[in-house]
Amino acid sequence: MQYQAVIGLEVHLQLNTKSKAFCSCSSEFAKPPNSQVCPVCLGLPGSLPVLNKKAFFLAVKVALGLNCEVSKFTKFDRKNYFYPDLPKNFQISQYDCPLSNNGWVKIQIASKTKRIGVTRVHLEEDTGKLIHQQDEGISLVDFNRSGIPLLEIVSEPDISSPDEAYEYLRILKGILEYLEVSDCDMEKGSLRCDANISLAPIGTAKLGTKTEIKNMNSFKAVRAALKFEAERQQKILEESGRIVQETRLWDDASQKTHPMRTKEQAHDYRYFPEPDLLSFTIEEGDIAKIEKSLPELPAQRLKRFVDEFGITEYMASVITSDKSLSDYFEECLKLYKKPDLLANWLTGDIMAIMNQKDVSIGDLNLPAANLVDMLKMIDENKISGKIAKQILPEMIDAGQDASKIAQAKGLLQISDTSAIEEAVEVILKENPKPVEDFKKGKETALMYLVGQVMRFTKGKANPGIVNEILKRKLGGE
Repeated sequence: MQYQAVIGLEVHLQLNTKSKAFCSCSSEFAKPPNSQVCPVCLGLPGSLPVLNKKAFFLAVKVALGLNCEVSKFTKFDRKNYFYPDLPKNFQISQYDCPLSNNGWVKIQIASKTKRIGVTRVHLEEDTGKLIHQQDEGISLVDFNRSGIPLLEIVSEPDISSPDEAYEYLRILKGILEYLEVSDCDMEKGSLRCDANISLAPIGTAKLGTKTEIKNMNSFKAVRAALKFEAERQQKILEESGRIVQETRLWDDASQKTHPMRTKEQAHDYRYFPEPDLLSFTIEEGDIAKIEKSLPELPAQRLKRFVDEFGITEYMASVITSDKSLSDYFEECLKLYKKPDLLANWLTGDIMAIMNQKDVSIGDLNLPAANLVDMLKMIDENKISGKIAKQILPEMIDAGQDASKIAQAKGLLQISDTSAIEEAVEVILKENPKPVEDFKKGKETALMYLVGQVMRFTKGKANPGIVNEILKRKLGGE
């Protein structure tokens, strides 16, 4: 039997606020353990929560950015469960009246557009952080994270493959970065993702038993975990086994999932309205004001880059998927009016170096002015494209401009006609067969000879002048 994966993702996003969701404690990252706590976020008796207004409006901003319907009426609930990182034994969250629902995100897979539904976006508080010291056989709890405003973004089970899940997360992260509501840093835990997956026989509407996967610290890990889990479930079904509804942990080292606990149902959490927080009515004017403040989002920017600058849709999609790279592209265009050439360098050599160093464009040590100066040197025939590729890594490592490096290394392009003529004479004497082939009408022989001259001059000869001189000399003999 052939099976189809049915995948839904739950993304948790820490919001950029100076204080926590329901108290005035600082939300700053990497402070000494338990140094940013108070009776409210520690759940001490008699303490009362007060909603962080900025967090609430940032949540609305995300909801609108994801095309959700913002609820006019919303309230908070208590999600009851016991775990050492939850000091109150309940989490303030939202259940039956979430902040928003019915949104969507569009992704591109194999040149086809697919719309992934967003079930809901709601606001809650984060839990503390458990630190396991396996050598000593103990676990410690840091409550600094407890109470930080957390946004839960729940997708519809519209995702049909691990690759679609990866693309959805990539597009979603891009939107969140453009909205500037979070740093979206997975290493810090600012952006976390849990995945639900089940298998259903192709051609049937009946869904299979799902498992939830946790502990994935990158989008690649999400894709790998879903691939493994789909294969694991299919093997069980093919052997007439039964899938257990459970939560499983992803182990990056072994590239496998392992059982963690039986999966809870909503009723297991015994949700009830949070008695210490009033319900909220959101005014139409406030929603309209937030909607008006929304920035240009990736899809809009992609369309503008294609229409305004004439670059390909592929290049525009690569550049606009990263807000900092998009901003850098536009900064360069203020100094250099060849968007196509600039986009080629950004999506090619520069992105390759970014991936190799695992850094963003802002951390690459390549100011826009330095890149533009290098491109202008190519235009002015001071260096060739090949030489530019050679000196680009050094520009980044040394933080120097192209002209200084090219001059210091003697890489400036030779445009002196007499010097190039001498090099051409040497190559023609050393390569009689290609010369004869060209005279017999073999055009590729000319390109071979150009390559030999470039090699002889260590890539410094002006290719255009080399071409002209070769054609003249070959045609005149």
